[in-house]
Amino acid sequence: MTADTTGKRYRGSATAERRALRRQQLIDAATEVYGEHGYRHSGVKQVCEAAGLTQRYFYESFNHSDELLLACYEQATRRLRERNLAAAKAAGDDPVARSRAMLGSYFQALKDEPNVARLLLVEIRGISPAVDQAIEDALRASTHDMTLALAKPGQQFDRMLQAGILGGVIHIALYWMASGYAQPVEVVTETTLKIGAALLQ
Repeated sequence: MTADTTGKRYRGSATAERRALRRQQLIDAATEVYGEHGYRHSGVKQVCEAAGLTQRYFYESFNHSDELLLACYEQATRRLRERNLAAAKAAGDDPVARSRAMLGSYFQALKDEPNVARLLLVEIRGISPAVDQAIEDALRASTHDMTLALAKPGQQFDRMLQAGILGGVIHIALYWMASGYAQPVEVVTETTLKIGAALLQ
């Protein structure tokens, strides 16, 4: 391989890395902008200004705002799932302790990052079929996580019951958010655990 060829390869790699970095800047900025102002009230220009980038870099990574919203949502759900599963694993083998740890992790994350919470639970509905599909995928992934963390070896939970529990968790979260996170995380966790207990009976 010649020096010129090697140089082109490294320059190409550096270009790809810079592009990936700009894409991540846009995702991080959009998560904050959409969470604070609402997706429907936020434009490309606003997101780019928050990211410190010009609009041409937006179209380098995304065709339109819905694609960026989808990237924000997928990143936020992935990080939240990883955090919740880590909390369950650290709680030991008892299913109740694991359930409490997962719920506590979930609610603490919503309180720590209210803009992410609004993005995940408020701003995301009814945007496009692709975004709605991403929501369904995330709910299925959460159902899988619930089984992975709480089920005994070989045990399968009632999927309808799991769907009801997930819906209850989300509605409690929305109620809590609307109250301005008035109740302590521990209280919200213990209240929600009463619903989750149905799965462990």
